[in-house]
Amino acid sequence: MAVLYPCGYAAQLYIAQGVPSEAVAMNLDPDKIAVIGWGAMAQSVWRSLIESDTGVCIRAALLRSNGPGATPDEVRLFRSVDDLVVWKPSVVLECASHSAVRDAVPQLLARGIDVIIASIGALADQQVLSHLQAASYAGGGRMTLVSGAVGGLDVLRSARLAGLDVVSYTGRKPPSAWMGTPAEGLLDLTRLSTPQSFFHGSATDAAADYPKNANVTAAVALAGVGFERTRVTLPTVPGNVHEVAASGAFGQFQITLANKPLPTNQKTSWLAALSIEESLLRHFQCTNF
Repeated sequence: MAVLYPCGYAAQLYIAQGVPSEAVAMNLDPDKIAVIGWGAMAQSVWRSLIESDTGVCIRAALLRSNGPGATPDEVRLFRSVDDLVVWKPSVVLECASHSAVRDAVPQLLARGIDVIIASIGALADQQVLSHLQAASYAGGGRMTLVSGAVGGLDVLRSARLAGLDVVSYTGRKPPSAWMGTPAEGLLDLTRLSTPQSFFHGSATDAAADYPKNANVTAAVALAGVGFERTRVTLPTVPGNVHEVAASGAFGQFQITLANKPLPTNQKTSWLAALSIEESLLRHFQCTNF
């Protein structure tokens, strides 16, 4: 079995920086993983890890104290952050909502627990981002932001070092996906027969007006030139297609992804769930890229 054991050298670096050895052991245990939320995405990651041969397992879930929810017998259920912290998770996956990022994640970071964040659209709010960063600095917990349903973020992160002139994101979804959003007041979504764009603006406004699309918008903005300078276009078309384009001192690039949904939930991107699993596996590897 190809078990992903923690890197001994990484542990030595932690200890050299003054982190207690018992905390290092906790943070590098692939059998002490918790998840916030137990929806389609969390269950997909849990199931995929079981079917893999990595030795990495989700063993606990944090759900709202006043909300419904049940987990399999092998996944321990917690209703409060305090109780989860006592369990000493090595890393926590956030697969719930923007409110979970605002409320639960800072408490974990402040107590030295690493968190992998899926709902990164919450970081469009500068106050939320600042609060998370302050909690991370205070407690030593590290944030990992997943790429989600989009690609090309590594190019943006590298290219911005030399300077980016233009970064744009286009998120194409069918009319039904925009029901219940401001697009309903701009277009007759029930009668569209040809593609039409209903939003052109900054990533700041796109994340605020269309929060269900905010995770991808935020990923592109954070990797590149920020929310105000990232240009966003949202059209209605068949399928689920994300396009990122950029130009700058490095040259130019464009990437297009036509995503498929989770087999168990048509509203959730399969690639988004896979990006969480990949980030988790990478958390326990010595080699990162």
